Amino acid sequence: MSDTRQVTIVEVGPRDGLQNEPSSIPTETKIAFVDALTNAGLSVVEATSFVHPKLVPQLADAASVMTGITRRPGVRYPVLVPNERGLERALEAGVDAIALFTSATEAFCQANIRCSIDESFERFEPVVEMAKANGVWIRGYVSVAFTCPYGGPVEPEAPVRVAQRLLDRGCDEVSIADTIGSATPEETQRLLAAVVTELPIDRVALHFHDTRGQAIENIDRAFAAGIRIFDSAAGGLGGCPFAPGAAGNVATEKVVAFFERQGILTGIDGDAVARAASLVRASQA
Repeated sequence: MSDTRQVTIVEVGPRDGLQNEPSSIPTETKIAFVDALTNAGLSVVEATSFVHPKLVPQLADAASVMTGITRRPGVRYPVLVPNERGLERALEAGVDAIALFTSATEAFCQANIRCSIDESFERFEPVVEMAKANGVWIRGYVSVAFTCPYGGPVEPEAPVRVAQRLLDRGCDEVSIADTIGSATPEETQRLLAAVVTELPIDRVALHFHDTRGQAIENIDRAFAAGIRIFDSAAGGLGGCPFAPGAAGNVATEKVVAFFERQGILTGIDGDAVARAASLVRASQA
């Protein structure tokens, strides 16, 4: 981005948000949710997940969602894929952007995707090869970058090392995640010191949950360090079903309001985002 006062907000509510809801959301509501988010001005909306339906039943209708949404020109709609079969299903639904997941710790990698970090990269190889052959844009996620619910505090070198491996393997962008929302501003600063030294920051996003109410201050620290891509979820939806204690993502409308107060461009209507989230809440009433 040529304007250093401009940020990209990646909306993860339809995937990271809805995967942890206690009840399934109707497919038509999910489609309306995604469409409302793009109409609110979001340029990246993580739409769903092609993980096996038995593992994430809330998103079992991924193909129907992807074929039902109205895709706006210039908007990217990444979806989570775990393996080659997931990518095949995604391609059949017309997907042109995907996300891959691994972890900063071995314990969480085993709990989340049932393999070691090295094994997760072995799984990525054929997926990346197939994705590149089909012109698919790839995002990589590094979970539990600050604290692992199974192993405790994580040193900054661990997520940075995994993030670099993802970039080296062909990811176009990597998102480093505070999966359980434990990060303090001081811990964020420590991670940022390693990120800006070791990684191309124009290809790095940060993903904060707001468990302790410190996500906005963490985002402020990251912006000051040069990060310009941030993940959030409309209405603060979300949490990880494999991460005990993970509360919701930081709310997109809250992030938009924060940047607007700083005079920083987002191109997003925060009120419209909040109305989009209300579609999900109304379906659960």
